[in-house]
Amino acid sequence: MKPSVTKTQQKAIQKADTLIEALGWIRRFRDTTTVIKLGGSVVEHPDSLRHLLLDIVFMSTLGMRIVVVHGGGKAISRAMDKAGIEPRFVQGRRYTDQATLDIVERVLATDVNHDLVARIEEYGGRAMSLNFLSTNVLFGERLALQGPDGEPVDLGFVGEVTRVDRLTVENLVYAGQVPVIPSMAIDAQGQKLNVNADTAATAVAAAIGAEKLVVLSDIPGVLLDVDDPESLVHSLSAAEARRLIANGTIAGGMIPKIEGCLDTLEQGVKKIHIIDGRLRHSLLLEIYTTSGVGTELVRDDCVAAPTLETAAAAR
Repeated sequence: MKPSVTKTQQKAIQKADTLIEALGWIRRFRDTTTVIKLGGSVVEHPDSLRHLLLDIVFMSTLGMRIVVVHGGGKAISRAMDKAGIEPRFVQGRRYTDQATLDIVERVLATDVNHDLVARIEEYGGRAMSLNFLSTNVLFGERLALQGPDGEPVDLGFVGEVTRVDRLTVENLVYAGQVPVIPSMAIDAQGQKLNVNADTAATAVAAAIGAEKLVVLSDIPGVLLDVDDPESLVHSLSAAEARRLIANGTIAGGMIPKIEGCLDTLEQGVKKIHIIDGRLRHSLLLEIYTTSGVGTELVRDDCVAAPTLETAAAAR
């Protein structure tokens, strides 16, 4: 005869069941490296950010090696507005003159970076700022783009990452610390450069051979129907993602995001997760549950990935 169970006990049992479900994933991802890209839109939500940083501390405590690469676009825009500087964007990238670069360095590489580290440590984790005031790990060159007429486009001090100081990053994660890296680089002449946070996170993930790159943004992932949140695709191979772009299912602003993910997979990263960082504990739900809460993109040669037909039911 089964014992009677109170409502309080039932809730406790459900929590225990959740922990048991997570056990397999905890074992699988222990001692693997995950790069987490924190977008400026997520950093702007204090409650969401608190839960994300708590998730990072939790994951690190369970033996995952976590690296954070972050942007801070909205904070930069506010600082520019306060300084009376009108933001200017060229081909989706912030035009960066010297005055703008100074603000980017102060806000992104110093204020936001140090605040993230302080908060991780406040929540019981161990973290290290890797910026121009401590140890810079991103090196690059000016980004060269062409306009519609084939002429070079002037972006000012906007760059791309060409080298990552892998040894410094790996030494920290092996020591149980969370490196926190702002999306800025320095070139061979010592010139500081403003770098897109997505491409900076990609460069870090590829350089250190990360198991996963998690992109935290304000979208839930790939939807088969943009008006139906229930149409979320939980897992896609690279080939399936290209097919959805070709048939128009993936459209608009999602195309460059997914194409960037596909480029990242080609650089050696096995899996990329796109999740809505505003959802409470979205990192833990994505990594440690069977269904997840976002879209996982998997390299074709790593596919044990579910097809679209089974993606909603498997992980």
